[in-house]
Amino acid sequence: MRPVFALLLMFCVSGCAARPETWVELKGQRYLVEVVADEPGRQQGLMYREQMPVDQGMLFLFDRMQPLAFWMKNTRISLDIIYFDQERRVVSVANKVPPCKSALCPNYPSSGPAIFVLELNAGEADRLGVKRGDDISFGPGIPSAGSP
Repeated sequence: MRPVFALLLMFCVSGCAARPETWVELKGQRYLVEVVADEPGRQQGLMYREQMPVDQGMLFLFDRMQPLAFWMKNTRISLDIIYFDQERRVVSVANKVPPCKSALCPNYPSSGPAIFVLELNAGEADRLGVKRGDDISFGPGIPSAGSP
């Protein structure tokens, strides 16, 4: 009985380790991303995190194209907020958005309708030279527009 249990445990551990990574690629740079596709997750975002590795980010998916605005309430790290349309092209970028340390936090709206938002560490968009019209590629496991 014990060898069967050990075999099952080994199978589970190896299966978990083989899980594919979720990533996006922007201007030739690949970022591992956490994908957020529901309202509670979008509201939580990167709140209360003290840091984020430079090669990581958070990708927010919405159900439809719409004007979007993000804020930094309870977010402790400065971020770049990059808005994308359904064709995965940059709509606008909010660069080096600082953490909000007050009760009233400003909004950082997209300059047009968007459906995806990528948050990266502050300065990444400038470092890559991200501009309106640039496109993003999605790795496996990221739903297409309108189907998060």
